[in-house]
Amino acid sequence: MLLDTASLYFRAYFGVPDSVRAPDGTPVNAVRGLLDFIDRLVRDHRPERLVACMDADWRPQWRVDLIPTYKAHRVAEEHEGAPDEEQVPDTLTPQVPVIEAVLDAVGIARVGVEGYEADDVIGTFAARADGPVDIVTGDRDLYQLVDDRRGIRVLYPLKGVGTLQLTDEAVLREKYGVDGRGYADLALLRGDPSDGLPGVAGIGEKTAARLLADFGDLAGIMAAAGDPASKLTPSQRKRLTEARPYVEVAPKVVRVAGDVPLPEVDTALPRTPRDPAGLEELAARWGLGGSLQRLLTTLAQ
Repeated sequence: MLLDTASLYFRAYFGVPDSVRAPDGTPVNAVRGLLDFIDRLVRDHRPERLVACMDADWRPQWRVDLIPTYKAHRVAEEHEGAPDEEQVPDTLTPQVPVIEAVLDAVGIARVGVEGYEADDVIGTFAARADGPVDIVTGDRDLYQLVDDRRGIRVLYPLKGVGTLQLTDEAVLREKYGVDGRGYADLALLRGDPSDGLPGVAGIGEKTAARLLADFGDLAGIMAAAGDPASKLTPSQRKRLTEARPYVEVAPKVVRVAGDVPLPEVDTALPRTPRDPAGLEELAARWGLGGSLQRLLTTLAQ
């Protein structure tokens, strides 16, 4: 089981009241909410291995070099030349180091790799897996990894993590008209304003799915754009031709990496805490109470 950790702690932050606080009054709603999420996921799905995948770099420069608008609207610059900062609620940011410390003390593998997003870490773990993989994320971009043949599916939270959409290729075909392999091409053509991806003008989700059904994949669509005898409409041909510079670089940006240099980590689900004394100190300082105890009980079982 691969967790898109930031996706989950954002959901926890907005789903758990900020009245959930540590003894010193600091909000810990994201911390406790995430622990409750992990407890529920382990109880319901019984993974043998679990990795909390992290964003070591939420906006990698190599993606920005290819498409400068990539996540550009999320950047806040305090002054000229300031480093990029993602705009997040200021009561969430201080909770992230606490989340990391608690996961480490519990013994849940936590992996982020410099220069890559959590999606890329997830994609690489999935590519290397020798058995079924469940990816837990609220980010539809990871639908591109769904692969029935290899047993890779996405568990997409609909309401917390108690109600999940178990996303396999049948679900993707029903909702989007593509399989996992085709989802990245669909997303590329459609574009995604939330990620600063312009897409191809005039080609929305349904048209993109229809083009992929007609021509097989992105390469087939672009070949058709250059073939006057193809059955593309004149306007589609014109728009695809005008978008060729974007289409040539976008695949590397949209598709998650599968070759991230992962560190050696023990991904086995822990039965007992890795650092009991450190965990006890964290629990007391941050008031983790029942959320941590429930998770520890579940892990022990």
